[in-house]
Amino acid sequence: MNFRKILAVVCCMTLGLGCLTACGKEDNGNSNSNTNTNNGNNSSTEGIENMGPVVLTSEKVKIVGRTHLMDDVLWLAFSGAGAEFVYEGKKLDITFVGDNSVNGGIDNQARVAVYVDGERTVDEMIDQPEMTVTAFENSESKKVNVQIVKLSETAMSTVGVKPITLADGEKITPADDKAHKIEFVGDSITCGYGVDDEVKEHHFSTSTEDVTKAYAYKTAEKLNADYSMVSISGYGIISGYSSNGNKVPSQALPQYYDKMGFSYNKFANTTSPQNVEWDFESFRPEVIIINLGTNDNSYVKGNSEKKQEYVDGYLAFLKTVREKNPDAEIFCVLGIMGAELYSAIEGMVSEYSAETGDQKIHPFKLPVQDWANGYAADWHPTEKNHEIAAQAMADEITRVMGW
Repeated sequence: MNFRKILAVVCCMTLGLGCLTACGKEDNGNSNSNTNTNNGNNSSTEGIENMGPVVLTSEKVKIVGRTHLMDDVLWLAFSGAGAEFVYEGKKLDITFVGDNSVNGGIDNQARVAVYVDGERTVDEMIDQPEMTVTAFENSESKKVNVQIVKLSETAMSTVGVKPITLADGEKITPADDKAHKIEFVGDSITCGYGVDDEVKEHHFSTSTEDVTKAYAYKTAEKLNADYSMVSISGYGIISGYSSNGNKVPSQALPQYYDKMGFSYNKFANTTSPQNVEWDFESFRPEVIIINLGTNDNSYVKGNSEKKQEYVDGYLAFLKTVREKNPDAEIFCVLGIMGAELYSAIEGMVSEYSAETGDQKIHPFKLPVQDWANGYAADWHPTEKNHEIAAQAMADEITRVMGW
């Protein structure tokens, strides 16, 4: 099956109509060994020294996003998933493990990055069953902050991180938690679809996805927040992107909200992310941002009955999100690639609050991408337009939360 072609169809744009696509021996994801349960400052941790391979558990590193530990390998699916830690030593090698996507083309393979003290030192497509990279090397021992980030999305590929081998005298300690915690739920906009390819006529490729250049990641950075992302290109509340007006219910994101992801490939080629449960106790966001509706709009197309179907589906999903996150402030947003369903979101939020008495739900209209800043692949936002949206989102969260 050619997934590139499938997703290209899912996420294609119909400019003339003004319809733009926004497009889990096994340790389950609800185990503390694969999630960060330490919500305090980690700076007092003594570290791991002279112990050989270090398995990336929450006791040893800060887990970022939804991850799954299996046979001592930390598996990543959703965009932005990874780990962050402080390394002390002279040379840091990291070994990534691929899934079956390594046998296909570059358009579907996982893209990963490693940052050292904020500088990207590794940017690789995982095209081998195992790939070892040198993330840091120095003539003298040095203490540095290290971030491992999955840049590409879950649907096409997953990637694992093997235990890290330390030499004598080297240490690894968890990075400090940031000031806040945010969860992002979305589609291709959240994934950073095509952001590294500013040719609007080009189509999907994991090689041009970069979640760090998208509005969600940028919003978290601006607010000094740890994040978790649940996003898949082409997905919506009730329907994925439709090229013919027919409903695509198989690409409704709510069905995977309590999972480690959805992928055509598997962790270690044995376990699908969609079969692994997510433990909501492991990451308690203060803020949740839901940005879904751009793909639904290709199905709704102004039809009043379909719009009500979207509202009903959104209400049901919002109740699920609230059940799983009883204390979070929730923002229901739309707009970067078109705001046709924003009025439906406003009405849905009012209806939900009136029915439940829950006042911690906020509609927010994001600025529509400016054509003057160009377009990325399949008419998706460029990094500049993502930056504008991120600033608007950060300002609104600051206003509501008092951060």
